[in-house]
Amino acid sequence: MNTKTLMVASSIFLGLFGLIALFVPEELLKMLSLPFTSPLPVLIQLLGALYLSFALMNWTAKDNIIGGVYLRPISIANFSHFMIGALTFLNNQFSNGANIYLLVISIVYVVFAIIFTWLVFFHTGIQKPAAN
Repeated sequence: MNTKTLMVASSIFLGLFGLIALFVPEELLKMLSLPFTSPLPVLIQLLGALYLSFALMNWTAKDNIIGGVYLRPISIANFSHFMIGALTFLNNQFSNGANIYLLVISIVYVVFAIIFTWLVFFHTGIQKPAAN
């Protein structure tokens, strides 16, 4: 698998979510049917800044070898973020009833969690030379 494609896809996903959370937190709260209380928009914006920063980290690492021991901190950070996020979203879906927006995000998180699990634990990062 081409890790550049993975890093670009994850940075686009995280960047879009980060921009939405950063610039329109009130609409995001309405979409999720959450109350609009005083600290929530600020916390959503802070979350957006975190997501945008994570996206920028992935974008800057996209041209490097990733996997095995290569850029291990970045691959482990992505693995832990997407694995914990997938488990949290799935727990919420099963406990509180299905929300279509959160279900879509859950599916994306599960896919990224599986791919980053493979990248951290099974991929060496070394490209095999093409056979002539």
